[in-house]
Amino acid sequence: MNSITIKAYAKINLGLDVIRKRPDGYHDVSMIMQTLNLYDTLRIKKTKSKSLTLRSNLHFLPTDRRNLVYKAVELFHEKCPIESGLNIHINKSIPVAAGLAGGSADAAATLKGLNNLFNTGLSLNELMAIGVKLGADVPYCLLMGTALSEGIGEILKPLPHMPDCYILLVKPSVSISTKYVYENLRLDGNNISHPDILTMISALEEGSLDKLSSHMDNILETVTAKEYPIIEKIKEIMKDRGALTSLMSCSGPTVFGIFNDKEKAESAYSYFKSSRYGKQIFLTKPYFPKE
Repeated sequence: MNSITIKAYAKINLGLDVIRKRPDGYHDVSMIMQTLNLYDTLRIKKTKSKSLTLRSNLHFLPTDRRNLVYKAVELFHEKCPIESGLNIHINKSIPVAAGLAGGSADAAATLKGLNNLFNTGLSLNELMAIGVKLGADVPYCLLMGTALSEGIGEILKPLPHMPDCYILLVKPSVSISTKYVYENLRLDGNNISHPDILTMISALEEGSLDKLSSHMDNILETVTAKEYPIIEKIKEIMKDRGALTSLMSCSGPTVFGIFNDKEKAESAYSYFKSSRYGKQIFLTKPYFPKE
C-alpha cells in the first residue's frame, strides 16, 4: 500500500465545565464530547524522498511545523521510524479556529493513517499517548463517539451514544483566542453556574435527548458571549426556530443547535445560510465510529 485516505471528524462539547486552575497554568475540566459527521479528508502518500510535503486546499493554512499534522508525523516517526518520505494533502471542510477541534482531528487522523499505511500495529492507547503530546483534544479525536473528558482533557471515558438528532452549526465572523477566554474566566464569582455534567450522563444512559438538551451548558460562554453578543443572538434565533437547545462549542465562536425535527432543522439552516450571522453554516448529525 503506497497511499491512504482518511477522514478527520469534527467534535462539539455537549457540556463544558472548568473545575479549577492548576499550579502549572492549565485547567482541570469536565466535558462531554461528541463527534460530528463533518470531516476533513487527508490523503497520505509515500514518496521516494526522505522529506515531508504538506499541502492544503486553504492557502492560509500553515504547512510547516506550525501545523499539528506536521508535528504528528514527527512524533510518530520518533516512535516508529519511517523509511520513506511523505506527501500529505489536507482537504479542509471543518472551519478553522472554530471550537470544533479541526486541527486536533487532522493530527489524530494522521496518526491513524500512518499506523495503517506502515502497518506498525500501534494500539489505540499507544496512539493516544502520542496524541496527548500534540494537544489535549487529540486523544479524544482518536477515540471519537460520545465521551466524558476530564483532567486537562486527556482522561477519557466512553459514554452511551448521544440520541439521534440534527445538529446545526453556525460560525460567526469573529475571532476568539482560547488563551484569552481561559485567562478571563472567573471561577470564584457569585454568578458562576457550573454545568450539571452528572445529570447529562444520566440523560445519555436513559437515551433522553430532551433531558440531555435541557442540561447542556458551557461555562466558557461567561467570557466569550459577553465579549461577542452575536453568540447569544445566534443561540436565541436557533431556539426560536425550533432547537431544543443551543450552545457555544468549546471556547467558540461556533454555535450549535440541537433539533429533533428534520424540517425545523432544515428551515433554520436555510435561514442562517441567507443571513448575516455566519459565513460557515452546516447541518449534520452525531457520528459514531464502527465498533
